[in-house]
Amino acid sequence: MATVELRFSALPEHVRTARLVAAAVARRAGVDEAVLDEVRLAVGEACTRAVGLHRTSGVSAPVKVLLIEEEKQFSIEVGDEAPHAVPGDPASGTADGDVETDEDEMGLAVISGLVDDVEVTTGENGGQIRMTWPTTPPPTILV
Repeated sequence: MATVELRFSALPEHVRTARLVAAAVARRAGVDEAVLDEVRLAVGEACTRAVGLHRTSGVSAPVKVLLIEEEKQFSIEVGDEAPHAVPGDPASGTADGDVETDEDEMGLAVISGLVDDVEVTTGENGGQIRMTWPTTPPPTILV
């Protein structure tokens, strides 16, 4: 299992770099060429969301992106350290500390439309979006 870790300051201009790195690593991992645009768009949405959450809540920590190559699949995890409402906790409902907005929900909807396998986890110490794509093994060359 190979992992590439990318951390960047929560600035919108760094999202493009994260998209380019994700697409390059996905290509090398064996993600189908036809899906690479979806990888770029999904990573862009996830990173833009994380940057927005950091900036809105005043978090100075970097946004973290993990690019994980496993056997038969490639995953990207985009993590933020912004406080999120905890589902089922009435105290965290829509209080002032909750920085999620309709724009965040729209971003998550776009990601869900682009990626078949998405897992979103949130908590009061941050959140993570994990996206997974299948990979194809390199062709076997018979001699």
